[in-house]
Amino acid sequence: MSNATDSAGEIPPETRSAESDGGGPRPTIKINVTHGSSHHDLHLPAQSTFGDVKKLLVNKTGLEPAEQRLFFRGIEKGDNQRLQAEGVKDKSKLFLLEGIGSKERKLEETRKENEMSKAFEAIASVRAEVDKLSNRVTSIEVSINGGNKASEKEFLVLTELLMSQLLKLDGIEAEGEAKLQRKAEVNRVQNLVDKLDSLKARNANPFSNSSNDVKVTTQWETFDSGMESSDAPSDNSSSTKVTQDWEQFD
Repeated sequence: MSNATDSAGEIPPETRSAESDGGGPRPTIKINVTHGSSHHDLHLPAQSTFGDVKKLLVNKTGLEPAEQRLFFRGIEKGDNQRLQAEGVKDKSKLFLLEGIGSKERKLEETRKENEMSKAFEAIASVRAEVDKLSNRVTSIEVSINGGNKASEKEFLVLTELLMSQLLKLDGIEAEGEAKLQRKAEVNRVQNLVDKLDSLKARNANPFSNSSNDVKVTTQWETFDSGMESSDAPSDNSSSTKVTQDWEQFD
């Protein structure tokens, strides 16, 4: 025989099947699968299973085999049923429906994507507000470093505003990358609150770091006082001696 043969010298099953139908050797068949408004042409051996068809449809439809339901002549076919045995021939048409599990999965994915998008937007909004508050904290720091004092009210207002942003972050439900961004922003706000507390302490006691200056000033005051006390007796003694001399002279 001149037909194609396999490595064992036997005629491949699809070739034997085609010859038995009297149509000559045809190793593969072409079928059309309708999925919604889409149509997919597939070429595969006639002895393939409906499970094989599903595997070929993964890249075309984005649906995993378990998420596909294949129908031929109005009847859903199982994965292990063979095309030829079920009457599928060249140019036959199959109908594909998306399984319930697939729809639920897609709905869940869409829900998660929407939630993540909302989380990113909420975190971005907080970040913008914290940027403004951070600039105000920096302004206070520059002022205190320059020897100026800030009002207690400014510290109170900024602390309350920062705590308000922490509450907003706590109320944001986030997963994955959004969760990491939220954590980073929480740490930033907490660091600003700590910095503000430190600046408030410096603002209340601006000379807390100048004890050496106070000590030097005190020493100079003591020195001046000592000079005055040591000179005073000398002057009085001299004056008394002169007066006594004049009295004796008289």
